[in-house]
Amino acid sequence: MRQEPLKPVLRMLPALAPALAALAAWAAWLGWDQRRDVHADGSTTGPYETWQVIGLVLTLLVPVYRAVSRGHTASAVLGTTAGLTAAAWYDWSDDAGGLFVIGVGLVAIGSLAGTASVSAVIALTGRGARRAAS
Repeated sequence: MRQEPLKPVLRMLPALAPALAALAAWAAWLGWDQRRDVHADGSTTGPYETWQVIGLVLTLLVPVYRAVSRGHTASAVLGTTAGLTAAAWYDWSDDAGGLFVIGVGLVAIGSLAGTASVSAVIALTGRGARRAAS
């Protein structure tokens, strides 16, 4: 018996894993903090603190490294970008002003550029390590 219907799903797994990891990491690091901080001078910051975003980035290094080291560089980049973009859309879509679309677009561009850069470094480092070992 042929298992042809599962083939497209299996091809999507390398991209689906980083996307799900990005969604979960966003929820863990940024999803719970929804209010802005008001300072004594009346200025507001937030809702996210710097340490939360750093934690998100460091957490996402693990699934990106795993995907790239297995030869799925494009899946790591596109999956992570799709996951972060979807999470930002869901998290910010209740903005009455409608400007959340610009923020989501910036998340998409930034995560694409950042993940592509990190993936390239991981891929090049992996090749150098393999050459040195042989």
